[in-house]
Amino acid sequence: MLLVNPTMICMMIRLSNTLLLFLLSTLSLQATHILIPMDENAQKDHLKAYGIAFWTLENDLSVDWLLNYRGGSFLIENDPQIEKECIVRGVTYEVITDAYKEELKTQLAHPESNTDVIKLEKAPKVAVYSPEGNLPWDDAVTLVLTYAEIPYDIIYDKEILSDMLPLYDWIHLHHEDFTGQYGKFYASFKNAPWYVEQKRNFESDAQNLGYTKVSNQKLDVALKIKEFLAGGGFLFAMCSATDSYDIALAAEGVDICGHMFDGDPINNSAQDLLNFDNSIAFKDFQIIKNPNIYEFSDIDVTRNRKVSKSEDFFTLFEFSAKWDPVPTMLCQNHTQIIKGFMGQTTAYQKRLIKSDVLIMGENTRAQEAKYIHGKLGKGMWTFYGGHDPEDYQHRVGDPPTELQLHPNSAGYRLILNNILFPAAKKKKQKT
Repeated sequence: MLLVNPTMICMMIRLSNTLLLFLLSTLSLQATHILIPMDENAQKDHLKAYGIAFWTLENDLSVDWLLNYRGGSFLIENDPQIEKECIVRGVTYEVITDAYKEELKTQLAHPESNTDVIKLEKAPKVAVYSPEGNLPWDDAVTLVLTYAEIPYDIIYDKEILSDMLPLYDWIHLHHEDFTGQYGKFYASFKNAPWYVEQKRNFESDAQNLGYTKVSNQKLDVALKIKEFLAGGGFLFAMCSATDSYDIALAAEGVDICGHMFDGDPINNSAQDLLNFDNSIAFKDFQIIKNPNIYEFSDIDVTRNRKVSKSEDFFTLFEFSAKWDPVPTMLCQNHTQIIKGFMGQTTAYQKRLIKSDVLIMGENTRAQEAKYIHGKLGKGMWTFYGGHDPEDYQHRVGDPPTELQLHPNSAGYRLILNNILFPAAKKKKQKT
């Protein structure tokens, strides 16, 4: 008969409990999360890091955006495929334990720390407004989306006028002219083959869509975009698409085009007939009627600014991560001082910006706004002055920017912030 020693049983139970505690402790120390750092010196490729975050969302996994922590880092549940993607794309990452993650989240939630965690839940469906045949380097957004490997669809007037825009969460406008003046390239390029062909194509498209004037077609497109925005969409625009869009809205029903653009003269009372209640960003601006001047209005600062390239920088404002999450997301970066860059529309006269518009970045020395944000109905919009953050003065026919040479571009990061932030739209905002 086998005799069991009670003391031995107690020792075995204690040993089992100790072993269980050890195993639980070991599990808590296991690497359960991937941290993608976004500070200046730790990340090899900031731009492709956004692509990793987007790819994760596309694969039905959430991403925690750590606002104001190490340049706006990303925290993702550990997955071998994500690690593999980081390695393939050349994105720096760190593997951390669950205990460290909890400690980090506690730190970020501290009331005295201007940090927070925003959960990104679903990859937004992205549309880029661009005519057929546009080269990718004609637009900084398509350039960086392609580099970061973020998918997008190209749509144009026909799709928007056919009410396809609500299929998307986000639309980008770049150097489009919504006033119907063909970019006001008349003085310099009216005899250039590309200009003649572009004008002919625009007029043909307008006729096929039932319009007698390109300006009327572009106005209807602008109104459709405004309707999309009011219904909860997200709009991001750069360069001349920013001010020309707002001018078109303010000039609804008013002919502001010279005869060389639409075949009849401009309305002599056009300036007095502008309705600034219709515009979303700017007020009290003066349109420039002269077709030989490469400018739409006095909203843009390009013609009169006296800022040298060596002194051209703009500064991002700091917002409360816990109370102003949207502008905080839009301003995530590894530096608050960003080198400037020009465009047909370089930056905005501050005095012409509506009072309910938020200035997120400005050249304080020149007193010009570079990066602005606002709301319309249920939607939000962002305007970013300039053409290409890594090409100071991009000209027609210039070679494309090679983003492989600028993987840590702070200026391009602002574009990608706008791509990601709609993924957090289901979170109840405090603003």
